[in-house]
Amino acid sequence: MTDSPRRIALISPGAMGSAVAARLAEAGHAVLTSLAGRSADTRARAAAAGMRDATDAELAVCDLMISIVPPAEAAGLVERFMPLLRAAPAKPLFIDANALNPQSKRTLAARLAEAGVDMIDGAIIGPPPTGNARPTIIHLSGPAATKAVWLDIPGCKVEILEGGIGAASALKMCFGGINKGVVGLASALLLAAERHGAADALRAEMQRSMPDLFTRYGRQIPDMIPKAYRWVAEMEEIAAFLAEHDPAGARLFEGMAGLFAHVAADARSSGEDIATLKRAVVPD
Repeated sequence: MTDSPRRIALISPGAMGSAVAARLAEAGHAVLTSLAGRSADTRARAAAAGMRDATDAELAVCDLMISIVPPAEAAGLVERFMPLLRAAPAKPLFIDANALNPQSKRTLAARLAEAGVDMIDGAIIGPPPTGNARPTIIHLSGPAATKAVWLDIPGCKVEILEGGIGAASALKMCFGGINKGVVGLASALLLAAERHGAADALRAEMQRSMPDLFTRYGRQIPDMIPKAYRWVAEMEEIAAFLAEHDPAGARLFEGMAGLFAHVAADARSSGEDIATLKRAVVPD
């Protein structure tokens, strides 16, 4: 039990958000969320994590608000709460923990400052925390970052980065680009091998010449498929991050966004390419 329980608004209760909420609840904090219009599965996940449904007005007067949503929804979430935050007599801290580029984070911070709210730039590295020996890392940056060091709890380790708003998001862009970019690269070439009749030979050669990578793709590619729609905006954010100084790199991640959009569309239609990807990473 923490010595100073806080009221935390955590939006939204997806896989990552609910897992972080569960660790916070275990540490003694009250975790509130918004379940209006959410599915029965989402409501059950939130309940299992110890999250309590609340109105937007209740969320806006918590001690801390944490935004963990698909990148494309981050700005809309801020706008949703702006009238309530302007009116709040005591302002919450706000952590944007989404996969946005540094300029996007600075824009959100400036917008929240109009309501008198301090924003912390957050970047979550690792899978949803389970409370086991390997913690999920929550990187924080910005002038108010040290005010949230109490988020360092079992399962979630906080690391404060030097630099202002944008330091944590730059780390996220680079790490995410490497981690997810290689999945996109492998997926594109596995699909190309199928189209050109080289799929079986490529799979056999990968198992022989790069067994570690083959094993990794066997885990990561199936895991990517149901999340591909979420990765589109993240790849677009990475492209924007690179655009000023590395236009060629930006085009690479624009292409990755297109690839993940294709996988997401295939999941809604024939599923033919998805079946190809799954088959490609099954050992002989």
